[in-house]
Amino acid sequence: MVKIPKIIKQLFFNQIWSFPNTDNTVYLTFDDGPTPEITEKVLETLEKHQIKATFFCIGENVRKHPEIVQKILSKQHSIGNHTYSHLKGWKTSTKNYINNTEACEIKLNSLFNISNSKLFRPPYGKITPWQSYKLRKLGYKIIMWDVLSKDYDVNLSPEICYENVVNNVTSGSIIVFHDSVKAQKNILNSLDKTIETLKSKGFNFEKIA
Repeated sequence: MVKIPKIIKQLFFNQIWSFPNTDNTVYLTFDDGPTPEITEKVLETLEKHQIKATFFCIGENVRKHPEIVQKILSKQHSIGNHTYSHLKGWKTSTKNYINNTEACEIKLNSLFNISNSKLFRPPYGKITPWQSYKLRKLGYKIIMWDVLSKDYDVNLSPEICYENVVNNVTSGSIIVFHDSVKAQKNILNSLDKTIETLKSKGFNFEKIA
């Protein structure tokens, strides 16, 4: 599902699917990093266009590559929590899911002392209502998305991923790419063109805070 239907957003209204505005502002987000070389190339593309974005990081990857997280922060992008080990909420007990999310939070704060890791995105978008409730009670903002590039699908071309985004974005859209090995071909060959096209359509970019 590239574009999230309005009914889904209404049913799960406690989760953030977009940030409606009249300024043509959209929000680029990247899941599953940090990943050596890939995340760094994404950062170079963002720097080229002078825009900010939000990176939802896996705790285990943060532990392995703290220097890349430091690069993300040094460029003044936002960091979010994507669980410690990329758990699928629908197949995980609430207790384990919360503990795993908190483990990622602890790792981020112990290394970087950042305050905005209370941004949370569930891996695969799979989270139960009870898990969502518990995390929100702990102060997390659950950030979903409005437009999915599907760059993780190895059967798709970079051109299709590009079209998935530019044909579906509206003001306020939260857009998902993945700075992962699996998505490498698609993101590195579609991100720059996507940004250029959205800019030409009058869209602005902001990070999520």
